[in-house]
Amino acid sequence: MPKVVIVGGGAAGMMAAISAKNHGADVTLIERNNRVGKKILATGNGRCNYTNVNLTIENYHGNNPKFAYSCLSQFGVEKTLEFFERLGITPTIEDDGRVFPLSLQSSSVLDVLRFELEELGIELLTDAFVTDIRKNKKFKLMLEDGRQIYGDRVIIATGGKAAPNTGSDGNGYKLAERLGHSIVDIFPGLVQLKLEGDIFKQVSGVKFPGVAGLYLEDRLIKQDRGDILFTNYGISGPPILQLSRTALKYLKDGKDIELKVSIIHDRTEGELYDYLVFRFGFMAKKTIERGLIGLINKRLILPILKEVKIDKNKKIAHLSKDEVGRLAKILTDWRFKITGSKSFKDAQVTAGGIDTDEINSSTMESKLVKGLYFAGEIVDIDGDCGGFNLQWAWSSGYIAGENSAY
Repeated sequence: MPKVVIVGGGAAGMMAAISAKNHGADVTLIERNNRVGKKILATGNGRCNYTNVNLTIENYHGNNPKFAYSCLSQFGVEKTLEFFERLGITPTIEDDGRVFPLSLQSSSVLDVLRFELEELGIELLTDAFVTDIRKNKKFKLMLEDGRQIYGDRVIIATGGKAAPNTGSDGNGYKLAERLGHSIVDIFPGLVQLKLEGDIFKQVSGVKFPGVAGLYLEDRLIKQDRGDILFTNYGISGPPILQLSRTALKYLKDGKDIELKVSIIHDRTEGELYDYLVFRFGFMAKKTIERGLIGLINKRLILPILKEVKIDKNKKIAHLSKDEVGRLAKILTDWRFKITGSKSFKDAQVTAGGIDTDEINSSTMESKLVKGLYFAGEIVDIDGDCGGFNLQWAWSSGYIAGENSAY
């Protein structure tokens, strides 16, 4: 019976521990916090979006996204649903494929995992911080309080640097580097974007359903739709989080990347122009400021008029075709220069991580150190928003646990 020591008691670490124990290993799970699974409680706005039935490999990113394919094939969405159903989680599926527990409580998912760890008799060391890992015949893990733990196999599942208040401070990268592994540059993923401009304090808090797209030299790279929120530093909302990883990758490569926001997205620029001409036909005596009320959020009116250089007091009867055209353009295609993002503190996931070229994709074992495995966010694989990152944690954790037990 091999002794498997797992560093990190998050989603991937707990799944690895359960899998290793079920496949016959003696398991110790080490967690730096006073309890396991702290980050799970925050997922899905406290409801825990634990997988997505519409998953494809296209939902994953990294230097080699196809690396994720093997784990996701061996322990995919169906097996995940079965696993959690057996533990007591009844799934409810939303229109976009997102899966939540029917209780709509993240604590339900954490509770059943904790009960399973207990039921299986897995040794749990909490408030325990691993400072170093060395390998001779066995692995020796050194804890901050001076204790030493020995194991035949080690799984590092410490997470990345996103949400450091949950304990993810990047320590796992240091442990991996000391064991000879390389780290692909890390940066925040699924994070709010900072934009160039001076209007954001004025419009902070304005939310609307729209479409957001990334443009590189006027070529559309990626787009998404949903609720968009202006903030005092730039922009947020689910579509922005989905685009953020791609935007930041281009920024890191020194490229100028633009964000296009369509406040009115159900009409083309030409169709909106025709509609504005029709609409303004009823309002000849109104100022343009008043003429836009009821069409867009009131707090956007003055910043937009300033942007298109139209005097707010100008009577609609005196608007030129060019001015109406400029309004139609900005309402369907408002461009902003992306300057950066919020920090890891605000990010939902870490992009980058341990180089997948150094890991066996079928087993999650290190190609450099026999008996060393990785699982979850620490690896250079990150998913879109919508349950894909937790699915990666379950899949990679299960496969690492299973293979470490042999």
